[in-house]
Amino acid sequence: MCAQESHLQLGLDRVLIIPARTPPHKPVPDEPGIEHRLALCRAAISDDTERFEVSDLEARREGPSYTVDTLKELRSAMLDSELFLIVGADVAVGFPGWREPAEVLSLATLAVAGRPGTDRGSIERALAQVEGGDRARFFDMPEIGVSSTMIRDRVRRGEPTRYFTPEAVRAYVDRHGLYTGGEQ
Repeated sequence: MCAQESHLQLGLDRVLIIPARTPPHKPVPDEPGIEHRLALCRAAISDDTERFEVSDLEARREGPSYTVDTLKELRSAMLDSELFLIVGADVAVGFPGWREPAEVLSLATLAVAGRPGTDRGSIERALAQVEGGDRARFFDMPEIGVSSTMIRDRVRRGEPTRYFTPEAVRAYVDRHGLYTGGEQ
């Protein structure tokens, strides 16, 4: 949904979805690994490849995935493109603590999706600490009380996830036994 709303509201040509090989921030219980996460992303957008594309750019790199490294690689490959980095409001508040945040903002415009519980003023104050933070663009997200954590918890408890995620994603999770605490 975030990809769709950013595409629509910011007038983007395409949205590139890039799962992190090794997220440097928080661990996920029963993390299925990069190959499964790539497959889940591909399943999620399989019927909408005109607007969205999944990239394995970070999956091909060893070690933690830092956004600044990814953007440098994208910039060198897409010299004539304007890049946007799409993040949720809750992530944007912590942006000054990222690796090389000013460099990130020199490579891409930060696009911030509104999220419940994080007010715009706190985001603007956080971004004011970083050179280029004043150029951030904001877009609205519909409030739907569904999160990836909630879906993983439902899978772990054996509760249905139908209607919470695209059918292709639900089927992939079921077929591979992801997020159940067992082998994958």
